[in-house]
Amino acid sequence: MATEGKLIAQNKKARHDFHIEETYEAGMVLTGTEIKSIRNRRVNMKDSFARVAQGEAWLHNLHISPYEQGNRYNHDPVRTRKLLLHRKQISQLIGLTQQKGYTLVPLKIYIKNGVAKVLIGLGKGKKKYDKREDLKQKDAKREIQRAFKDNQLGR
Repeated sequence: MATEGKLIAQNKKARHDFHIEETYEAGMVLTGTEIKSIRNRRVNMKDSFARVAQGEAWLHNLHISPYEQGNRYNHDPVRTRKLLLHRKQISQLIGLTQQKGYTLVPLKIYIKNGVAKVLIGLGKGKKKYDKREDLKQKDAKREIQRAFKDNQLGR
């Protein structure tokens, strides 16, 4: 899952709320002012999600702030944007998202070879007890690291 580009935005809440089982890299159909705002890191992924409709993948609720030097042709900040995926990937996603509990969640936006890409994750929603268990494991791992570090320093 190594992204070889410049990371623009990351949806940290997605990994907290979903078990991510598979990831897909997709391009986005953007206007000129949108890509300029993305390069300025003016993106909010908080409530965004992806959906497959009429054989095409779409990204909803991704907030890209209007470009400051834009004119009257500036973009709508939360418009629905088309995702560029291979036909085989889209048909696979249609089958997987129709299963109960699966959804498409954008994980990262980055610039790769001068092109904006989004990393989409196929996720299944976590229950409250799953989230608590993850937090316990994270805290335990942090304590182990801290103890190991203190031991190395000879404290």
